[in-house]
Amino acid sequence: MFEKLFLLVKNNAGTAVISNPLIPEKYRDAVINDASSTIIEVLKGQMESGKLKDLVKYFQFSGVYNNPLISSAVKKFANKLNNFYNIESAEAMKIANALIPPVMQEIIKESKSEQNKEFALNSLLSKLSGNFKDMSILLNQIDIAV
Repeated sequence: MFEKLFLLVKNNAGTAVISNPLIPEKYRDAVINDASSTIIEVLKGQMESGKLKDLVKYFQFSGVYNNPLISSAVKKFANKLNNFYNIESAEAMKIANALIPPVMQEIIKESKSEQNKEFALNSLLSKLSGNFKDMSILLNQIDIAV
């Protein structure tokens, strides 16, 4: 799943990263990797802080751009760009806003697709939680509670 996420980010990285003169070519894969890891960190943090119900709602409803998860991922990624690649804060936010929301939207779309089992919500949450065998029982309980 994590490799697939990296490819998803890479496929959305065109203007924001690949053709961005602020990001030297030698750092582009590292920046894409940082974007991927940021998304994983934010989703995993949501689970670890006991907000699994909110995480499930995020995947159920498509109002992604107004979601605190997106804001958190954008800010966290912008901070990495600023701290590790010396990109000015305003430019880092532009890059993060150009890359993270479309990728997160794609993850939601993929999670609802029957063809892509890796991003199915049950599978995604299992991987984020440390490979618990089956999250479906917990998801069913949350679905009833939602």
